[in-house]
Amino acid sequence: MHIEIQRNADISLTKQIYHSILDHIRSGLLEEEAQLPSVRELSKQLGVSLVTVVKAYQKLEHEGFITSIQGKGTFIRKTKNEKTDKIEEVVSYDWQLSIQDYLPRSQFARYHQVPQKIHLSSSMIDPALLPNRYLEQEIYKMLSENPKVLSQYGEIQGDIALRQAMCEYLNKMDVPTTPDNILVTSGSQQGIDLVARTFVGPGDVVIMEAPTYPGAIDVFRGRGATILTVPVDSDGMRVDLLQNLCDKYKPKIIYTVPTFHNPTGAVMPTRRRRQILEIAKSIQCLVVEDDPFSEIYFEQKPPASMKSLDNCGHVIFLKGLSKTLAAGCRIGILAASGSVFKRLLAAKANTDLGSPLLTQKAILHFITSKRMMDHLKKLRTALKIRRDLVLEILSNHSPEEVSWFIPKGGLNIWLTLPAWINTDHLLLETKKEQISFLPGSACYPTEQENHHLRLSYSYMKEEHLKQGVTTICNILKSTIDAKTKQNCSPHF
Repeated sequence: MHIEIQRNADISLTKQIYHSILDHIRSGLLEEEAQLPSVRELSKQLGVSLVTVVKAYQKLEHEGFITSIQGKGTFIRKTKNEKTDKIEEVVSYDWQLSIQDYLPRSQFARYHQVPQKIHLSSSMIDPALLPNRYLEQEIYKMLSENPKVLSQYGEIQGDIALRQAMCEYLNKMDVPTTPDNILVTSGSQQGIDLVARTFVGPGDVVIMEAPTYPGAIDVFRGRGATILTVPVDSDGMRVDLLQNLCDKYKPKIIYTVPTFHNPTGAVMPTRRRRQILEIAKSIQCLVVEDDPFSEIYFEQKPPASMKSLDNCGHVIFLKGLSKTLAAGCRIGILAASGSVFKRLLAAKANTDLGSPLLTQKAILHFITSKRMMDHLKKLRTALKIRRDLVLEILSNHSPEEVSWFIPKGGLNIWLTLPAWINTDHLLLETKKEQISFLPGSACYPTEQENHHLRLSYSYMKEEHLKQGVTTICNILKSTIDAKTKQNCSPHF
């Protein structure tokens, strides 16, 4: 278990140890019933006082994540609610704990593909809403005409024809770029990883929104970054707090999802986008603008990208195509300029020598045809219907103590519950009903808030959406009613 200690950070050493172990537990990197190092071993390993480790362990034990057994040691607590009918041969892999790793956290993967029947935990689009049949025909046609595609490597930067098509596509979205400044990635997640591995090292400061996209947290934490957070309001990242942090810490990167923010759905107005860019210019840092959902708007088009306001090369723009077009193709686009782009291209070469040519060619014709615009229009209509259904269910069935942000686009709804409800515990209850959601704790890089959850309405059909959201509302109502009765009962 690798714990990165940053002695100059504002966060206490006890909290750093606590959060690191908690991230390992929530990510599944520490399995249930696994033994933790003794407080003496860990204090020696990290070069901190015994009291510092003891306090971290006490906090974890108080919150129910670990348990200490006199004379035996400290162990990850087993989740009582999880049941299995499998009977497996007991094989010990305890020896593997002696092999050091450098993974501080990998939470998002746990919620991305789950076995639950009603899957509300990750932002994916129902395959029935995607142009599968058309792409199937295009792939067959392409391979019939050019079977050598299967035996060819593509360019490291990406297929030139696709880069030209994406340049036109992005320009229509007010994202100014050129084919030479576009890099094809294996999804936008790889784009985040390329930025991190190129520009972020241990102790470098990265500023992120709180809450934010869990997959980005995992990547930046994996590089040993010092992550500072700025709260999100209805207009996105709060610029007043961002300015104070930047003046004090001089971050290397500001990561933001300004359009249909993941997970809250907020849309950042142009004025605030301009202010963030001005701050970046003043301290000479990079802005990573992650744009997974801007085509999925329900009322009106969102403001132009931050990249459209950038004339000095501060913004690295990321656009994923997997969600809106073809999840199996895993295609993303990175747009940057100057030496920043050249270094990112070098990182791509070191990573995989280029994304698969077959998947790039598979979507090329669709991107350049009128069908792309028609598809997006139909997709917006279908997803708005599903969003409205979920909002209606929440209005009719959720307890009055629950509130939510109404998204004007994107794939998610962000719910806020009473502060005493822990959505990690709530998830255990909904899993019994074969329902999943994303607990808010996964979306916070540092100080976690456990009373939020994200519902994705884009993947399940309406029947399952209705069943899943109604069940969650009923469980919440029962939980709150039980608490109310407990508080009202006489005490003797």
